[in-house]
Amino acid sequence: MKLLVVEDEPELGRLLRTALERAGFAVDLAPRLREARGFLAVAGYDAAVLDLSLPDGDGLSLLATLRRAGAGLPVLILTARDSPEDRVHGLNAGADDYLVKPFHLPELVARIRALLRRPSAALGLTLTLGNLALDTASRQVLVGGQTLPLSPREVSVLELLLRHQGQVALRASLEERLYGMDREFTPNALEVLIHRLRRRLQEAGASPLIHTIRGVGYLMALPA
Repeated sequence: MKLLVVEDEPELGRLLRTALERAGFAVDLAPRLREARGFLAVAGYDAAVLDLSLPDGDGLSLLATLRRAGAGLPVLILTARDSPEDRVHGLNAGADDYLVKPFHLPELVARIRALLRRPSAALGLTLTLGNLALDTASRQVLVGGQTLPLSPREVSVLELLLRHQGQVALRASLEERLYGMDREFTPNALEVLIHRLRRRLQEAGASPLIHTIRGVGYLMALPA
């Protein structure tokens, strides 16, 4: 799952990115509306966390642009504006949720996951292939009914492969979804991640196989 976080306070932005990445999300961090619009123009997101008081304008203007364009991107407003009128205004403007600073990070993560479990959203279903199952809400992976502990990044790539089961998941698409656009990662980071996940699944006796389609991407499928 990939999130856009729009937050101008550097320390809070770093804290949000770290916490959300540990929870299994890929995160792009935009300190201003200009950067946020640039990210939205070139990347796809599953949800956005939006501050309102930004150096180059009000976050509600970005929300209004999204809603006028018909974008159904779930948006959680994260702001110090705490009056009932502010909450009503934000929700009426098209926000899906509203959280006031200061806040508890576990609550923020829980609220984002709740947004993603809504009908037609990204979470809330169990992806299965052979004896392998992934609960996209709890992030629990089962092989033959037994829990398989995986890292958040391993769960994320497994989810992407399961969502494309029987189809080739393009390398560029996987990298874009797994790593933030402004985060540096080594050229072989994806290969290392896939290799580690493949080994963990094989050791656990998972029936699906991860095939490397050289120069293109990866395919998860049951043995022929």
